[in-house]
Amino acid sequence: MPQPLKDMINARSISVLADGLAAAWAPFPRAAFIARALAGLELKDRVRHVAAALHDALPLPYPQAAEVVREGASRVTLDMWSGWPATDHTAVQGVDHLEAGMGTLAVLTPYATGEFAVRPYLERYRDDALKIMYGWAESPDEHLRRLASEGSRPRLPWGARVRWLMTPGPTLPLLDRLRDDPSEYVRRSVANHVNDLAKDHPEVAVELLARWRSDGGSHVEKVLRHAVRGLLRAGHPEALALVGATPGSGAVDLLALESDTVAVGGRLSFAVTVTAGAPGSVLLKYAIRRAGSRRVFHLGQREAAGPGTTFTVRKSHSFRPVTTRDEPPGTRELDVIVNGRVAASAAFTLVES
Repeated sequence: MPQPLKDMINARSISVLADGLAAAWAPFPRAAFIARALAGLELKDRVRHVAAALHDALPLPYPQAAEVVREGASRVTLDMWSGWPATDHTAVQGVDHLEAGMGTLAVLTPYATGEFAVRPYLERYRDDALKIMYGWAESPDEHLRRLASEGSRPRLPWGARVRWLMTPGPTLPLLDRLRDDPSEYVRRSVANHVNDLAKDHPEVAVELLARWRSDGGSHVEKVLRHAVRGLLRAGHPEALALVGATPGSGAVDLLALESDTVAVGGRLSFAVTVTAGAPGSVLLKYAIRRAGSRRVFHLGQREAAGPGTTFTVRKSHSFRPVTTRDEPPGTRELDVIVNGRVAASAAFTLVES
């Protein structure tokens, strides 16, 4: 069984952080800090708890405490779990000190990403914080370049919402600078940023991606396809056109379910025969529907030489229970979506195993 994430904040990770701080500042109460920090709760509670213990163990004015943290990071090999509490400490204790706080995040982010910790700085300082991030986008360090994109995402998962980031415009120069970055780690963040933007401002996202394609670059097509995925799930016509598909074209000749009854924990297997309505890409999705829920999944993409091209796709969808999604027994509908349009549906029933 996989180890719960909360258990990654543990005696080892806390000791690594303590070793670095003790090496950087002789009065640091290593043993007392470790003892208090180990009394944490769930994952994010543990992070906050260790960060609070760090604040108590480092009773210095923040700019001096920040120097200790930065020096401590150079004395040991931090990772996400040992470094995350230090970024949280920076987010809480350093927010009154823009340069010292964001400078500390710049040092920590190669070990433990500062994407969550930078949000309070963006909320409070806006233009001044963003100016620092523009500088990060020019850094030779890929982790810092990624932080410029990831930390400013409009809908950063787990991140505090910064309302002004929901308005397109301020972060676009960052994305323009990083869209063809040599690091896939950075480019993937850029694509995720644009995918966030597309949820609230699809026209802006499509226009941006079309401009990037026109401007060219070594990686533009891969970034575009990852960035446009949410719009493709929604059947957005201009997004479909961006990937070479004719919106709404194509037909399902046959949708065959292996069984119309599926046990919880089992799999729904089905086959779809599709005829293209136009040359170019034929983008296939499928949706599972029940009362109050509709989830869309990728089924495949094919290239049609012309209208009338026919192909068959087979799929097996798992109903294995997962902690983030409830799958109660009951009736379901399977929709097959061809170039953004529901082209066929079939009913089935999910039953107790």
